[in-house]
Amino acid sequence: MPRDDTHLPHALRGLRIPLIASPLFIISVPKLVIAQCKAGIVGSFPALNAREGAGEHPLLDTWLTEIREELDRHNQANPDSPAAPFAVNQIVHRSNERLERDLEICTRHKVPIWITSLGARVEVNEAAHSCGGIVMHDVINNKFARKAIEKGADGLVAVAAGAGGHAGQQSPFALMREIREWFNGPVALSGAIATGESLLAARAAGADFGYTGSPFIATDEANADPAYKDMIVESGADDIVYSSLFTGVWGNYLKGSVKNAGMDPDNLPTADVSSMNFGADREKPKAWKTIWGSGQGIGAVKSVGPAKDIVDRIAREYAAAGAKLAAEFS
Repeated sequence: MPRDDTHLPHALRGLRIPLIASPLFIISVPKLVIAQCKAGIVGSFPALNAREGAGEHPLLDTWLTEIREELDRHNQANPDSPAAPFAVNQIVHRSNERLERDLEICTRHKVPIWITSLGARVEVNEAAHSCGGIVMHDVINNKFARKAIEKGADGLVAVAAGAGGHAGQQSPFALMREIREWFNGPVALSGAIATGESLLAARAAGADFGYTGSPFIATDEANADPAYKDMIVESGADDIVYSSLFTGVWGNYLKGSVKNAGMDPDNLPTADVSSMNFGADREKPKAWKTIWGSGQGIGAVKSVGPAKDIVDRIAREYAAAGAKLAAEFS
């Protein structure tokens, strides 16, 4: 039976599999986003990844033009298998002094899906809606989920334990249960969604989509150090450490990268949220430049290759896992 997605906003319908690629800091660039969309899932990138030099034309404008034009060419050449839409992540934290400018650029380009992080603001949601876009706000608990919807977000990204980068501590099953008690809109679930089986589990728990990032670090299109890609391939869940030290917000990181920076991953100090800064003037220890984020699901990543291969693998596993369970209930 085909998946019924008619209850979802139009921008989220018709995906090859119900999967959204999460925006990866530094790593997600147009080449990766385009590959993800062509493979049939929502590709995304953080607006702050597009950083131009002083006096140069906004790189975000250039990137959005490149993505839109390439996906349009693909769709014209492949009318029976069009690309999925793309998303742009906006960091809404007060230290992001670029936010207003980036909102204007995204509005002008009619970005179809906006993913907002670190704060829910009415004016950001209004900007997205003004150009026909929808907003998915990421949250780590039910309290923040309610606030996001009250301020006008259309959907949620439930960031549970095990997710890469900034992650929550709650079980995905507990978080989804609490959200679904009151919210019927689109929800993507994040937290070690790296296989077709985990994607099926996310759907069974009540999510409309899985939300995955870490497997895409180990791809040809990712803007990541080759050593970072190799460490993803060589690591598993035991190689992840949860810490607030590096950004002021709790997140998951590769222990190997922490050790390489001269620190003990089992004895890291904590940092207060007040140290969080996404401004251009932020300064961090040079050693932290090679602290690499990752979720707990990377044991499923066995090699570096094209992003399409990640999507193909998850699609195969998702279909097989679904068929196996369907037989049990037939």
